[in-house]
Amino acid sequence: MSKLSGKVAIVTGGASGIGNTIVTRLINAGIKVAVADLNEQKLKELEEQHKGNLIGCVTNVTVEKDIEQLVQKTVDTFGGLDYAFNVAGASRSGLIIEQSEEDWDFTVDLILKGVFLSVKHQARYMKDHGGGAIVNVASLNAHVPMFYGAAYSSAKAGVEMLTKNAALELAQYNIRVNAILPGLVSTPLTKGLTDNKEVVNAYKERIPMRRPADPDEMAGPALFLVSDDASYVNGTGLVVDGAWEVSGYPDLSKFI
Repeated sequence: MSKLSGKVAIVTGGASGIGNTIVTRLINAGIKVAVADLNEQKLKELEEQHKGNLIGCVTNVTVEKDIEQLVQKTVDTFGGLDYAFNVAGASRSGLIIEQSEEDWDFTVDLILKGVFLSVKHQARYMKDHGGGAIVNVASLNAHVPMFYGAAYSSAKAGVEMLTKNAALELAQYNIRVNAILPGLVSTPLTKGLTDNKEVVNAYKERIPMRRPADPDEMAGPALFLVSDDASYVNGTGLVVDGAWEVSGYPDLSKFI
């Protein structure tokens, strides 16, 4: 990680969860970071904590103008952009026959459109400035469906394919694009699951490592994918799930 020192990165969804642990790892590695999030108060706290090394940018990743401004502010402040981590995401769950169009659009736009717009403008800068590396956060649910998660799973599958397509198109500009696919991770967004003992036990039955991941266990693989050690890794989706994918997915329908 010491080889990353002096670089510049963007992290969307960096105010909490996986995104925030990536931010911490980047700062500790000597990287300047622009954090994009809607949590303005948390962004101010991060700026105060890491004065001179971090800027907070209130950003709606589904709004193209916001992403353009994010990239421009990063470049204006730190002089460039080398890496990007597109983590922002959330979902509104529901059975297919019951889910509203509004909830479907919210989930798919935030997860898939948000990554599309982010990659588009991050890569536009990198293309003209020697290249870079991008990591998108998809999910194990890109491969494995779950009850009440059709919108989320479909959008995350789209993120993985978008990652592959971006790698195909952008390799000629020395831009690598990869994804990580987390399993169950203990974050504020999964608190409703991880605080329910019965649900957690159902997950543990399917996860050979018998526990949810800590967010920092996602940050390590994410930083690896932008590092020189991954210089020939491009267009891949790295599953980080404690061997969950090989065991199957729990039936969550009995808990709702």
